[in-house]
Amino acid sequence: MPGVGLGPLVPPDLRCLSPAGAEVPEGSAGAVRALSARLLGLAGDPARDPDPSVYLALRLAREHDPQLEQRYLERLQDAFRHPYGRWVPAGPPWTGRLALYLLGLRATCPSPHSHRTLVTWLKYYLEEDWIGERDGHPLTTYYQYGLGMLALCVHHKRVREGVIRRLLTAQNYGKLGHHGNLVDTRAVVALAFTCLEQRRLVDTDLAAELRVAAHSVNRGLAEIQGSNGIIGNIYSTPWALQVFLATGTCQTESAFSQGMAALLENLEAFGTAATMAQVLPVLHGRSYLDIASMHCQDEPGRSQGFHTQDTPQGPFLTQVLGLEARQEKRNYWQLLTAPDTPLQMGIADYRPKDGETLILRLSEW
Repeated sequence: MPGVGLGPLVPPDLRCLSPAGAEVPEGSAGAVRALSARLLGLAGDPARDPDPSVYLALRLAREHDPQLEQRYLERLQDAFRHPYGRWVPAGPPWTGRLALYLLGLRATCPSPHSHRTLVTWLKYYLEEDWIGERDGHPLTTYYQYGLGMLALCVHHKRVREGVIRRLLTAQNYGKLGHHGNLVDTRAVVALAFTCLEQRRLVDTDLAAELRVAAHSVNRGLAEIQGSNGIIGNIYSTPWALQVFLATGTCQTESAFSQGMAALLENLEAFGTAATMAQVLPVLHGRSYLDIASMHCQDEPGRSQGFHTQDTPQGPFLTQVLGLEARQEKRNYWQLLTAPDTPLQMGIADYRPKDGETLILRLSEW
């Protein structure tokens, strides 16, 4: 729905300060704002296929562009509308892709009975995923299986105990994965377990088991952190930090602050829309569990989205979404028409055409 924003997400005792907060050096806060602005620019490009994880990052950000988010949501809905009709899509289960889409839809604060058909499809996929299991593993991956369970929990849907115990057994017996994909998988599983326990969607005994398993993952992630603060690799580190956020250990676990410092030192590694979407939620101090506690409300339009400075040649764009172009840094706000054509006139003279996409890029000179 258009014009929705985020209210309080998690209790204050579970909230961690993010790089957008006042205690972080201005350079880091500016870098995070720049990354958010870049993702907004990419999300506004109609030539790019919509991605549920990008929409999640937009919704979990601290600043919003309601109109852009609404347009992106509509494109996302169009992309997912046909595969989930009354027929069964051919091929293996789309567990992970549908789970991400449902997580994104929950971020719109829908009515309790919205998306019932899609939720049913996801439950079906989780069962099919295990019916086709190979050597005790789901047909897809434990990562997708855990993501599906997380999406159902975020929608406040109960999950059959047998489905949960498949994942719990895999976690307890170290079957989730190895090497590069281990951190991502363990993190997603821990988020699913924590959600089920916190949302009270399981009985007391199972909740206790899930809590123990989630904290076991928490400790394991901290133990494999490198001296450079990276957990697994730079792209899996945001997933690990989501676990610290979700379990409320971000303020007491030194691995969280070290991991956050590593992300800030390596922001240039996150150069695509997919990787930006992966890192931005934790840079804003949020995890996918926050979607379950979202309270949407009317979001007023931004005051001063843009700042300009008068010059003899006309107005000069100096600031966008709080990010300032500075002469001492030899940078400026460049205006282009999609995909990559610089404007040949100033902002006071150019008149956009219907359907045209303008890109604002912080460039160096």
